[in-house]
Amino acid sequence: MKEKTIARLIVGFLVLSGMFSVSYLSDQNKPDINATKPTVFLHGYKGTYNSFGFMLDRFENKYNWGSKALIYNVSANGEIVARHLGQGNSKPEFIQVILEDNRAGFTKSAAWLASVLKHLKRYYDVNTINLVGHSMGGIVSFEFLKQYTDKGLYPEVDKFVAIGSPFDGIYSEEYFQFNYGPAATDLMPNSFALDMLHERSFPDSVSVLNIGSTGDSVAVPESVGALRQMIPANQFEEVIIDDKNLGHSALHENQRVDRLIYSFLWKDNS
Repeated sequence: MKEKTIARLIVGFLVLSGMFSVSYLSDQNKPDINATKPTVFLHGYKGTYNSFGFMLDRFENKYNWGSKALIYNVSANGEIVARHLGQGNSKPEFIQVILEDNRAGFTKSAAWLASVLKHLKRYYDVNTINLVGHSMGGIVSFEFLKQYTDKGLYPEVDKFVAIGSPFDGIYSEEYFQFNYGPAATDLMPNSFALDMLHERSFPDSVSVLNIGSTGDSVAVPESVGALRQMIPANQFEEVIIDDKNLGHSALHENQRVDRLIYSFLWKDNS
């Protein structure tokens, strides 16, 4: 009896703190995000909460463009835990995905993203989303879009934004002297994983915005621009910001990038 009481207290604490798996929460504890079209943000190689955390804080508190509803954490063995951030103060709502194994390759990362989005559809009745990925997060999101097309299992994606994503690989040999793991292998030019991005057709219902910078020495404009070869022209927009001081990690901390995302995703709906 004592053990059961302790267990209930632990579960209660986890639910109140928002750290318990969503699959075990009662309906009244779920945030109501099925009535809107949330936007899902995925970091890149070696990314963390901070990769999009500051951007989403600006979106919510500086610009009043929406509010963060959920943070999904995916463990290295694929376990999904969602942290609820309340109902939010305004629409649209933002969902941040954080992969514990942030050096995993494209295929495994895309499968984890698919698991999150499957969970989002099943437990929150979310049928339509936008996707935003920085660096390898854009590539992983692109792979998800091409491989996981069952609308009965996954939300339909309306718009997709890639920020500083090297779709032709990272050209700098020095980069691979300090970075390792399956993801680094996949990011090498002419890798099997990059070649596979050309397989399968891209969904004809998804609009795409591709953002890069002339100051990005990791995802150089030529590599970022390789995406245009894989998407029909009528679904594709690209902006390469001419700023030699705007580096790879600075892209998600840049107000011009903020406004490009806003204009593409939400301006017409505000």
